[in-house]
Amino acid sequence: MFKRITEEASEYRHLEKMSVKEILTNINKEDKKVPDVIQKVIPKIEALIHAITDKMLMGGRLFYIGAGTSGRLGIVDASECPPTYGVPYGLVIGIIAGGNKAITEAVEFAEDDADQGWKDLQYHYVTDKDVVVGVAASGTTPYVIGALEKCKEHGIVTGSISCNRDSPVSAAAEFPIEVVVGPEFVTGSTRMKSGTAQKLVLNMISTTVMIQLGRVEDNKMVNMQLTNEKLVDRGVKMLMENTGITDYAIAKKLLLTHGSVKKATENYK
Repeated sequence: MFKRITEEASEYRHLEKMSVKEILTNINKEDKKVPDVIQKVIPKIEALIHAITDKMLMGGRLFYIGAGTSGRLGIVDASECPPTYGVPYGLVIGIIAGGNKAITEAVEFAEDDADQGWKDLQYHYVTDKDVVVGVAASGTTPYVIGALEKCKEHGIVTGSISCNRDSPVSAAAEFPIEVVVGPEFVTGSTRMKSGTAQKLVLNMISTTVMIQLGRVEDNKMVNMQLTNEKLVDRGVKMLMENTGITDYAIAKKLLLTHGSVKKATENYK
């Protein structure tokens, strides 16, 4: 019988009797376990990243698909790629069971529909050029498992991120990643350690892929979108460093003319 470590009882009792400091200290103690567990699965993450990069260099896209907290984390990571790295919207896509409403509200039983995940992928015309990563803390979400199984039937590369060993979602994925962080501080509340683990892995995937795609130079986001004054200021300073321009106003004008640090640098040279 499949064992869900994510559903096991908390190692802490009577949380309501703890002081605020005790609660915070114990949550932090549990959170500290996450990076060490991720360290052990870096080879698995690396293998998935190579597969994603290969497909994207050939014109493919990256999909994250999940339900509840896992789905929301995928949407956050996908939505941050265009402004951070200047890639087109639609290159990295997050899909959540229950649709857009589920981003802010719970949609009852949406995650239990084993057929809807594939239907939602088809809405985006998913093909074998793409990679689909299922995100499911429990590793048992029918919405995600059904989608990955259909992807496999259609020759689409799949990965998964879960927090239980030998889960059904891992069995359905070509590149499974299992970050087993143990029982949650509040029993079954996988938005805590499990959510943190998934967020960190998603950060690692998207950041590394974007670096591999040439969206970062040195350690800077030279393709970021200039969507607010803070980012414009950051861009101006990067441009001044890259080009040797000493006049802030001249650098800002050049940056805004070309729309990115990378393009402004290329045109200055």
